[in-house]
Amino acid sequence: MTKKFDPRKNYEASKKKIGYVPRKDATQKDYDRIGFMSGLEVHQQLLTSRKLFCNCPAGLYHDDDDYDAELIRHMRPTLSELGEYDGTALMEFKTRKEIIYRVKNETTCTYEVDDTPPFPLNREALEIAIEISLLSKLNIVGEVHITRKQYLDGSIPTGFQRTAIIGVEGAIPLRHKTIRLIQLSIEEDACREISDIGHVRTYKTDRLGMPLIETVTYPECINPDEVKEACDYIRFLNRSTGKVRTGIGAGREDVNVSCRGGSRVEIKGVSHTRWIPELTHNECFRQWALLAVRSELQKKIPETEKWNISHEYLRFHSFNFTYAPLIAAKKAHHNIVAVNLPGFRGILSHFTQPGKMFADEISDRLKVIACLDKPNLIHSEELEPAITKDDMEKVRIVLGAGAEDAQLIIWGPEEDMKTALETIEERCKMAFTGVPNETRKSFEDGTTIFERVLPGADRMYPDTDSAPIPLEDNYIEDIRKRLPEEVTERYHKMRDWDIPEDTYTFIFKKNLFPLIERIISELDYDPKFVGSFFGHRLKFVEGHHVAPVNFDYNVIFDLFRFVRDENLAPEIIDQMLPVIFEHPVMEFESVLTTIKFKRHDRTDILNKIPFLIEKFERIKKSTEKKAAADWIMGQLRTSATGNIPLKELFVEINSKL
Repeated sequence: MTKKFDPRKNYEASKKKIGYVPRKDATQKDYDRIGFMSGLEVHQQLLTSRKLFCNCPAGLYHDDDDYDAELIRHMRPTLSELGEYDGTALMEFKTRKEIIYRVKNETTCTYEVDDTPPFPLNREALEIAIEISLLSKLNIVGEVHITRKQYLDGSIPTGFQRTAIIGVEGAIPLRHKTIRLIQLSIEEDACREISDIGHVRTYKTDRLGMPLIETVTYPECINPDEVKEACDYIRFLNRSTGKVRTGIGAGREDVNVSCRGGSRVEIKGVSHTRWIPELTHNECFRQWALLAVRSELQKKIPETEKWNISHEYLRFHSFNFTYAPLIAAKKAHHNIVAVNLPGFRGILSHFTQPGKMFADEISDRLKVIACLDKPNLIHSEELEPAITKDDMEKVRIVLGAGAEDAQLIIWGPEEDMKTALETIEERCKMAFTGVPNETRKSFEDGTTIFERVLPGADRMYPDTDSAPIPLEDNYIEDIRKRLPEEVTERYHKMRDWDIPEDTYTFIFKKNLFPLIERIISELDYDPKFVGSFFGHRLKFVEGHHVAPVNFDYNVIFDLFRFVRDENLAPEIIDQMLPVIFEHPVMEFESVLTTIKFKRHDRTDILNKIPFLIEKFERIKKSTEKKAAADWIMGQLRTSATGNIPLKELFVEINSKL
């Protein structure tokens, strides 16, 4: 008699068997055990006025419903130089997607819709890319060769992205090691996706063609924290030039991850570096779990080359389905198909990621390749079954399933069923060999879903529309002379200034170091006070107040200078900042009025100390020095702030106690 199967127990048991630990509990021993390895592709938009291969303005964005025309395209793959098709291109072609582009005349021209050859490459963008390459200790190429990189997902109307390598073989320093860089390329940015429903994918073209650099590292990070540290350093280095765009979408990372025995998997478009540790942790363990799935299947199915699925179309009235998506499928006259997976019992409910199992690997591919919108399947190992046990038993009987088999039920338009069944069988067969090379989409919770097959070298070929660009040695040396200070040097300066280390990330992220250095050197403020002000106070204000678009941080220099020239104590800047942040053109004297600041003579403030000491002893009935000092400071703080440094006041109070 077959032992009763409990999917929930199987899910937990499989998680325990692979030794999964949450990110917060993981140690280097855990990552060494599974062979964690990761590298980066860091993308950064450049701050230019024009796009890379045309004269359209860069950096102008419009709302999803603000457009002048729509274009429709159907993408088809092309052969590489060696006469071969790229696997990603073939997969995208299989989806039969209709691509819609929403075009705004202000930001798009005929080049971007492939009706005009490219204009000469933007030399402003090229110079910035060379500057960042030099900062990254990369070797600059002698000649820039523009190539085409095929993209059939529709993100670029031409079906390919123009790109060129600028520097090769560099390095960046981390706290405890050096990470080598493979290369830095310059390329045109892609469209922004609006929606992807069924066989229709919609983009807007305002971002298309904006200059972008891509910095690629070797896979030398051995834990998630190193990946984030390397990514932060590259982004800080880029921003140190003051010539890159900032804000949502201006910087994006693709993170490559593998485990021992796994494959390179690319987590695409990570928009926040704080997501990286959780994403890389979960991806490495997902691969470790897939290797465990492979081991289980090899034990159960020795002749994997003969394995295949079977399926049967179901008649809705033969079952008591109450699951809403199945009822909707019936109303839409869609097909409902049951699929048998021989020997797969215990595999569908095998843990892969937090809250996900192997069945999700199949569902994700059905969404992308067969264009079946989720929910698109139910299966025999659901933790929360969507159909009754009786109906699932009927499905097993219809399929002639064995005790060690697993079952799926899928639904959708008749024309998508052939692709759906091929996709299911293909993904299950991949499980026999381990971890498929693929690109995955990231989510804030640290999980990922399948996005597309990982591209290969067959998608690259020369761009015959663009001539090579020679780079003379004297041109490179002229750029080298203008390089900003390296990030590591700035880091050591802030340490020497005793600026708290918890401010560094914000300061580098916003490229505020040059402004901090200027305030210290030109206005003679205490470095620790200035650094803490920017890294703590400014960060807090930015998180709690709304500033006008493109707030100019240089107004803060003027604020510091005003306080110095007016002989005010520096603490008043903390109170003035929120008003300045929201109203940067307001006169500083008006700001003082707004915060109800009143000038008081220093002597008058200090003369109140003896009276307050006597009052404290009378009403508090205490002679404890610390309690008295704190109470007196509280009484004088409002009138003292801005009129006398609070540290100085505290010293005066203690001297009189």
